[in-house]
Amino acid sequence: MKLSRRNDSSYSDTNPPDTNLEDSIPASDFIAADAPGDRKKRNPLRQVPIYLALILAGTGAGIIGNRWLGSELPIPAQPLPEASEAPASPIAPSTSLAPVNQNFIAAAVEQVGPAVVRIDSSRTVTTRLPEIFGRRFFGESGDPNSPSTRIEEGTGSGFIIDADGLILTNAHVVDGADTVTVTLRDGREYSGEVLGTDPVTDVAVIRIEATRLPIVEVGDSEQIRPGEWAIAIGNPLGLDNTVTAGIISATGRSSADVRVPDKRVDFIQTDAAINPGNSGGPLLNERGEVIGMNTAIIGGAQGLGFAIPINTAQDIANQLIETGRAEHAYLGIQMATITPELRERLSQDPNLDVQIPVEEGVVIIAVEPNSPAARSGLQAGDVVQQVGGQAVTTSEEVQQIVADSNVDEDLSMQVLRNGETVDLTVQPGNFPTE
Repeated sequence: MKLSRRNDSSYSDTNPPDTNLEDSIPASDFIAADAPGDRKKRNPLRQVPIYLALILAGTGAGIIGNRWLGSELPIPAQPLPEASEAPASPIAPSTSLAPVNQNFIAAAVEQVGPAVVRIDSSRTVTTRLPEIFGRRFFGESGDPNSPSTRIEEGTGSGFIIDADGLILTNAHVVDGADTVTVTLRDGREYSGEVLGTDPVTDVAVIRIEATRLPIVEVGDSEQIRPGEWAIAIGNPLGLDNTVTAGIISATGRSSADVRVPDKRVDFIQTDAAINPGNSGGPLLNERGEVIGMNTAIIGGAQGLGFAIPINTAQDIANQLIETGRAEHAYLGIQMATITPELRERLSQDPNLDVQIPVEEGVVIIAVEPNSPAARSGLQAGDVVQQVGGQAVTTSEEVQQIVADSNVDEDLSMQVLRNGETVDLTVQPGNFPTE
């Protein structure tokens, strides 16, 4: 028997009818489909109730099954999409965002690593023993004035800036060295010649007899910003080719901030781990470009490493390669930017006879004897208004203008002294290294 659509549409979620097929159909009417028997004796009229019972049984089973499934696996009451509607597609990733290179540090190290070298130096140190030690260890016949010598050895880092064997490192790594040995990452060793050192900026250049060497790619330290990535490579504590990473914590740290007042560098600060032996190694950005040369740490501090900006190191290196020495114009003054706190502090210091008549500017606190400033007539208490024709309001501006000037060339200055404007001409000298 074929079910019609009317019967299909009659399915509902209501309770099934109370129909017991075994009670409504006589037992004599239950005949298996494959049972042998007397098929001809069947009465077709008597089979009609059987067909009706089967239809009702199927309807009841469907209702009961639907209710059972509904009680165990609830289905959200959401309308099915129309046949013409396409199923919702998952959100596709934005094509405007480039994939992030999670291995950029490794890529930078692979690029620069072959050009980073270890520098071993040794120097002979001569001392004279005090007389009491001479008598104690050598007896009355010993010579207390005889010199005592010892060999000091040190290890630092450097990086190759020219394929024909020019290497940049710190001055303190090779200062006073009798021998310098340069070891490449592939194990090759060369004897190094120190072309020049500049203690003022702590930069030195070494030459080795080699060609077709791997070199670093130099970046622009003027473009770096705090928060950018910083990668350091070197040989800390004798552990060759050590890589550390962090960020640029700050730029423009003065020599006083870094506690090396004998230097004239605006340092890069980084929290990339720097230890003894890292000195002279490169500080890289995320592209593998050298932006600085690692040079200093503050004892007892963590996350405070400092590097010489590569622009400064390059300028000094060019001078050392050409002439073997570097020049740094200086005046020989101690100066400070005027602030209310400075005015109060100077007025309360009995050792300083400095009165500041203005609210802002740069005041000269002291003048070094026999310095270019002293010879030009600058005095303590002068308030600097112009240098080289440029108006100045901070001591950093004065220092930068002087640093950009040439040694022994005229530099105009205008100062305010006792309420009057005074014009002077000074010839900067070369910063003394002693």
